[in-house]
Amino acid sequence: MATHNNQTAIITGGAQGIGKAIAQRFARNRINVVIADVDAEAGKETEKAVKALGEVRFIQTDVADPVSVKNCVEKTIKKYGAIDILVNNAATSVNKSILQITEEEWNRVIAVNLTGAFLFIKYAAPFLKKTKGAIVNIASTRAVMSERDTEAYSASKGGLVSLTHACAASLGPEIRVNCVSPGWIDVTQWKKISRRETVKLKDADHLQHPAGRVGIPNDVASAVAFLVSSENSFITGTNLVIDGGMTKKMVYV
Repeated sequence: MATHNNQTAIITGGAQGIGKAIAQRFARNRINVVIADVDAEAGKETEKAVKALGEVRFIQTDVADPVSVKNCVEKTIKKYGAIDILVNNAATSVNKSILQITEEEWNRVIAVNLTGAFLFIKYAAPFLKKTKGAIVNIASTRAVMSERDTEAYSASKGGLVSLTHACAASLGPEIRVNCVSPGWIDVTQWKKISRRETVKLKDADHLQHPAGRVGIPNDVASAVAFLVSSENSFITGTNLVIDGGMTKKMVYV
């Protein structure tokens, strides 16, 4: 059993987007990073990038598969000896009319976005209790507001917000459980190289936010780092909205 830095974090969906930013932030903070992601291409790319900052390991994982989740937890313990932080970030979406989306598509979105968080909490909790650790679930402002044809995604994220406060009540005081709900976060430059693209945002895109700009992955990573810090041990069961003020803005046409 090897030990490295003082803390160890598992980040699901840590190979791209917001998860990648969180992995980089943790590595800079000298936290051992385990990237649990189904995408081997992206996982290996990010593992290589994060190694320049700190200790990291990529473990290919399907968060919707209990066997795969248990494997990830077991390998993490074998390598690092403990789990201090769990970030449930893995997500997928199928944007189709509720009349057209198939049961299989619906079930896959719920399985990845919601059941995946449940499974990782279930299997990591015994180890998080030992370290008095912290869990952060990455939900979305879609939990409270929607565009058309986002029923599966919105339902999964609403469930994740509720799972957060339920687990905070059940797992405390040993484990703190919080949630971050991002709004519009531009992740185009945080995708794997084969899918990376440059999207030119318009002034109107930025100015519709009370904060004056569209979000970036580091905005969310900063919030996650805040929530897992031992300095904030009185915060649990909360949902921190990171959306540039959009959900508080009244819109009249």
